[in-house]
Amino acid sequence: MLPSRRLLEFPPSRTVYEGYRGAGGGMSEIAVRREGGWVPVSLRAIVTGLVVGMVAANVWPLLLLRLGMPLAAALEALFLILYVLWAAGGGPPRAWQAARADAFRVRRLSIADWGWGLLAALAFASTIHAAIVVLFRLVPFPAAAFHAGYDFSFIPAGPLQWAAIVASAISAGVCEETGFRGYMQRPIEKRHGAAIGILVSAVFFTLLHLNKGWATIGMVPIVFLAGLLLGRLAIASASLVFCMIGHTIMDIGLFAYWWTQIAGTFSQRPIGETGLDASFFVEAGAFVLALLVTLLATNRLAAVRMRSS
Repeated sequence: MLPSRRLLEFPPSRTVYEGYRGAGGGMSEIAVRREGGWVPVSLRAIVTGLVVGMVAANVWPLLLLRLGMPLAAALEALFLILYVLWAAGGGPPRAWQAARADAFRVRRLSIADWGWGLLAALAFASTIHAAIVVLFRLVPFPAAAFHAGYDFSFIPAGPLQWAAIVASAISAGVCEETGFRGYMQRPIEKRHGAAIGILVSAVFFTLLHLNKGWATIGMVPIVFLAGLLLGRLAIASASLVFCMIGHTIMDIGLFAYWWTQIAGTFSQRPIGETGLDASFFVEAGAFVLALLVTLLATNRLAAVRMRSS
């Protein structure tokens, strides 16, 4: 038996009959509301997505700063396992399990899903990094602004720093995708359509990153593009798995190279200084190619899902 639409609202509402009137000797309802239903679905989804995603995402920084490595990473791994199990519909409250599973886009993935989904995730991460490279061939790279707030020097150099980078990326990938592409976007797309759901989640995804030192004017459209591509990938796959994978791969590169600069620092000069050199055309071409592959793989993933359903 399929769960009712009422149970697939998060949090679920309860129907309350507020009044009746007689009609031909019978009774018919004249006012019906859903408890908790006075709040529009979109607003409720936005608030729920922000709470579910961002509260969980901020557990990792607290653990890292208070406990250090490697204990913080071990506890974060345990937390993420429990978080995913709960967000996917496990645990209490029982009345919300179906709603949580729906928001988390729980479904079984086929081999074809995995093939196209992994390609889309990898191409997505490549697209964002290529876009950043192109941006900073057009304008100077503000290395200090990008590094601000991402100083991992308090962690012993070497493997522990890289482990912290991977843990940071996984935490952001899992929690932000659960919040934005799951609990926020899913209810909105069900009520208002896919385009509105993607747009709203991408806008809030962008807004929540504007307080970062690296959020320059040029970076804003790149973050927004990331939100759009991840939103489309979530709908095409009917799953958060590939969004989480793509987001994590993207963030490993961001943390290692652009933010902590442990893997090096971008040193290329803008074309305003170097002129239109060959490397710029290669970099721009890489961005276009990665974006096309992302869109192609995402569309193929959607086609595979439609055939299987």
